[in-house]
Amino acid sequence: MIKIFEKCEGFQWDEGNSEKNRIKHNVFKSECEQVFFNKPIIVSDSKKNYEKEKRWYLLGKTDLDRRLFVVFTIRKNMIRVISARDMSKKERERYNEEI
Repeated sequence: MIKIFEKCEGFQWDEGNSEKNRIKHNVFKSECEQVFFNKPIIVSDSKKNYEKEKRWYLLGKTDLDRRLFVVFTIRKNMIRVISARDMSKKERERYNEEI
C-alpha cells in the first residue's frame, strides 16, 4: 500500500469538481475512484506549490482500462479528487514504461 493512503477511509466529493470533470473531460466519479484500486498506479506529489494543502497526482486505469490522470488531496483521512482527465501521450508513455 502506498503510504499516503494508509489512513484514508474513503472519498470526499465536491459537486463542483465532479461536475467539472464529467462535463469537461467526460470522467465520472466512479471512474476516478476505480483508479485508486486498480493496479498498477503511479502516485507522485505535485511540483506546484499550493498555499493551503498538498496535492498529488495519480496515473492509473479504470475497470474498463481507461487511462486517467487524477489530481487529488487528502482531507481528514478522505481522498478528495480535484480534477481528472485522460492521460496525455507523454503520461501514457510514462505509465506504460513503469508498468
